[in-house]
Amino acid sequence: MRYQITGKQIDIGDALQTHVKDELSTVVSKYAERPTDANIVFSKSAHEYVCEATVHLSTGLTAQAKAHATEIYSAFDGCNEKMEKQLRRYKRRLKDHHRDRSEPVELFGASSYILASEGETSEAEPETLQPMIIAEMETKIPSLSVGEAVMQMELAGVPVLVFRNEGKDGLNVVYRRDDGNIGWIDPQG
Repeated sequence: MRYQITGKQIDIGDALQTHVKDELSTVVSKYAERPTDANIVFSKSAHEYVCEATVHLSTGLTAQAKAHATEIYSAFDGCNEKMEKQLRRYKRRLKDHHRDRSEPVELFGASSYILASEGETSEAEPETLQPMIIAEMETKIPSLSVGEAVMQMELAGVPVLVFRNEGKDGLNVVYRRDDGNIGWIDPQG
């Protein structure tokens, strides 16, 4: 597994890097079969250290964790515990599905846009109904089953996930509803 351990305006020493690699590799190897890479970023927010970790698995799923603490090692340890909890849940769900994925998740390219929000809400009619595009970037859309998409959404901690349904040939969406349940949009056609 490739590790990228960086600090935002913080000097990351060799001892911390060794600690991170040892502890994270123990957790990841325990719960994930083929991790590809890990990205760990340390930063400082006021008097606290912040540790953010992202682990990419060969199945296409991504696990993310973030923790704060007054000591840098404690921040990593808290982040590592959250990562272990996510990977444990992920492994349990994979066992519940009784299906092993032999091939990595197929990813399809797409464009992602950031649109300008209305600065102030006014009663006046806007000049144009076309939104102003602030940024454009490439993104990847995974080809997953509905269960894997729900799992990926929960692992990433995002409210919505667009994916290509493996069972069909179209784009689907899973999202967290206000009542706490999961919604699934499966267009017909």
